[in-house]
Amino acid sequence: MDWRIGSSTCEDAIKNHSSSYACVSDKSQCVNSTNGPGYRCKCSDGYQGNPYVSEGCTDIDECLYDNANNCTARGAMICENTQGSYRCLCPQGKTMANGKCMARSLSPGISIAIGVGSGTVLLLLVLFGIIITRKHKQLKTKRLKQKFFKQNRGQLLQQLVGQRADIAERMIIPLEELEKATNKFDKARKLGDGGHGTVYKGILSDLHVVAIKKSKIAVQREIDEFINEVAILSQISHINVVKLFGCCLETEVPLLVYEFVSNRTLYHHLHVTEPKSLAWNDRLRIATEIAKAIAYLHSAVSIPIIHRDIKSTNILLDDTLTSKVSDFGASRHIPFDRTGITTKVQGTIGYMDPTYYYTRRLTDKSDVYSFGVVLIELLTRKKPFSYVSSEEEGLIAHFIDRLESGRLTEILDWQVIKEGGKQVEQVAILAATCVKMNPDQRPTMRQVEMALESIQSMEQVLDNVAGEKLVASIRRSHLERRSVQDMTRQYSLEEEYLLSSRYPR
Repeated sequence: MDWRIGSSTCEDAIKNHSSSYACVSDKSQCVNSTNGPGYRCKCSDGYQGNPYVSEGCTDIDECLYDNANNCTARGAMICENTQGSYRCLCPQGKTMANGKCMARSLSPGISIAIGVGSGTVLLLLVLFGIIITRKHKQLKTKRLKQKFFKQNRGQLLQQLVGQRADIAERMIIPLEELEKATNKFDKARKLGDGGHGTVYKGILSDLHVVAIKKSKIAVQREIDEFINEVAILSQISHINVVKLFGCCLETEVPLLVYEFVSNRTLYHHLHVTEPKSLAWNDRLRIATEIAKAIAYLHSAVSIPIIHRDIKSTNILLDDTLTSKVSDFGASRHIPFDRTGITTKVQGTIGYMDPTYYYTRRLTDKSDVYSFGVVLIELLTRKKPFSYVSSEEEGLIAHFIDRLESGRLTEILDWQVIKEGGKQVEQVAILAATCVKMNPDQRPTMRQVEMALESIQSMEQVLDNVAGEKLVASIRRSHLERRSVQDMTRQYSLEEEYLLSSRYPR
């Protein structure tokens, strides 16, 4: 139903007929009729009731209705009713911004102070964590080093060199020093891999260039050989024996630090693919140097040392082709008052004394035999551990046969024949004497050393023993060995096996 009051507009009614104006509630308002002249009254927004009576329009509590959702939508949590309307209040700690409740912003000074304080606390916590972690790591590393030091027989090493306290102190090198010397064992510093481990080139803080041998596996035998090598080399000072600078016991596998010998091994120089190898004069000089070193080990140190693994791969050469005997892991001391000791067999077949192999009795003549094999290797450029002749003889047996039958040139290296002259036969006779089956018939290393020096100066070989007598003696012993029946033949076959088989250490 559409109804209206009078015929005046709201403006005229309010202005001219104030006494008869119908909208008497103070919270009411006049609305012009939309269907002809006149007006009608309604309560103002936010109020409800009767606008035609005094105080007929009363306030509406919007917070009780859906209007409060507007507060929630704007992020406010509190709705507060007001006369004719309502307002949204932000929770404590927030303020109204752009019609929404936002976190109350702090003043620039307070914000900076809080930021600096928080950053400082965080930095201190990080630094404290780093320090604690580092201390824990250092403690763990220290305990691990102590464990390895004990495992690697550090105390035993100190006992072995305990007679000279300065040696023990000097020989033990910290791990940090070796890591710095090798750039933490960088692959670029690797010199090569051997049967016992990897060798790295390094420069110590005192500027010594060294070779550092790092064992591949930590087994008791390797550790025992390591300690043995340190104990022996710490007592040796000879120009033709590789120098040991020290060792490190702080790793799971021991580390040995040697002087750096730059020109590989005698084996590598002999067994090249090119037809020409070391000159004869160099071969003879190298043989003499090796003999000097072994003679020194046998007779010039306080307790004689048997190397037990003389072979061409254990002879290092420097840039001037000066020889250095190396790898003393299998070496043993033999007191002067004893002629030999019974041990577990160690060495390299092809170079190993057959008598020692069968009896396990190690004497200085075992090294003489191995040196004789090296002499034959120098003369023939053939590998003792793999050579087999057309008659299925090993290198040693074939060499002796050719020497006895006067056909030595058939097995000699052509360069030796061309350059060696009369010296070659004398060295061959000396080599044959060194590899006699009966150790008592072999010369001492001191005699071998003097013989080689005599050959170099073209003097008579061996003390008061003519070369012809030596050849006759070798031929006679060879024929006597062949004349014996079953047992002797069996021994000969076993010997040939020893002289031709491979047995890498």
